[in-house]
Amino acid sequence: MTTIDRLTGVVPPLVTPLNDDYSVDENSLTRLVDHLLSAGVDGLFVLGSTGEAALLPPAERGRAVAAAVAAADGRVPVLVGAIDTATLRVIEHVRQAEELGADGVVVTAPFYTRTHPAEIDRHFRDVKAATSLPVFAYDIPVSTGTKLSAGLLTNLGRDGVIAGVKDSSGDDAGIRALVLAAHDANLAGFSVLTGSELTVDSAFGFGVDGNVPGLGNVDPAGYVRLYRATAEGRWEDARAEQERLIRLFGLTDAADVDRMGRASSALGAFKAALHLLGVIDNPVTAPPYLPLSASDTEFVKGKLVEAGLL
Repeated sequence: MTTIDRLTGVVPPLVTPLNDDYSVDENSLTRLVDHLLSAGVDGLFVLGSTGEAALLPPAERGRAVAAAVAAADGRVPVLVGAIDTATLRVIEHVRQAEELGADGVVVTAPFYTRTHPAEIDRHFRDVKAATSLPVFAYDIPVSTGTKLSAGLLTNLGRDGVIAGVKDSSGDDAGIRALVLAAHDANLAGFSVLTGSELTVDSAFGFGVDGNVPGLGNVDPAGYVRLYRATAEGRWEDARAEQERLIRLFGLTDAADVDRMGRASSALGAFKAALHLLGVIDNPVTAPPYLPLSASDTEFVKGKLVEAGLL
């Protein structure tokens, strides 16, 4: 297990490679971890939205965590998504992650049930009381229906309940306010991470600590270059790298929105790209997501060629 003093840098949310029967393909997952670590990433996030956490049964979640922890072999921290509808269910996932060697857990607000801010506060406190692992809040209102306020998050940080936040709200003004609130509260060791693929250079410019980009599965080296350019004050280089990655992100438009949802298209494109690059054996996604067509995959291939990856 790796101690997390403060999480910074590039922490990709891993896709979960699957076999045709929707079991976890551990060999492909091991190659994916090696692909990311060889690019110089600073951590790994297993079983996030990109990892299909909400779609996989508990046994397959466990297989994914065990394989990723073994492949990382202590070289970088491994965070695990403990994502479920309510507190007691989340605590079960947290305990599984802890037993399998995770270095931290990532937890959303409760969803499906309607909750008051006081209940969300209790949720995070009860989860933290059940584990010795660092807990990171996952702010993803498109999935939970709840936007986590800067006040709630900084209070939880001040009380040692959460070690940081992965912000996938898409609200750049909101994440900037959170960075400022954390600074004003003097939260030593507290990490603010953006889940954006497209505004990373500007987010580092206003003070986020790290980036959790789904596209980082496909081009981890690009996001590492982007992070290092900002850390070294090479803002023109960062802008150029960000613009290249924005163009590459166009691969998520592979499928027609009349045929499948945006999540199916985006995740299917990430997996198709990794299959084309020889990193994973099978681009299959778990149901109810729909598969890309042959022409969709050709579109993804064209984006890889355009980006100089294939």
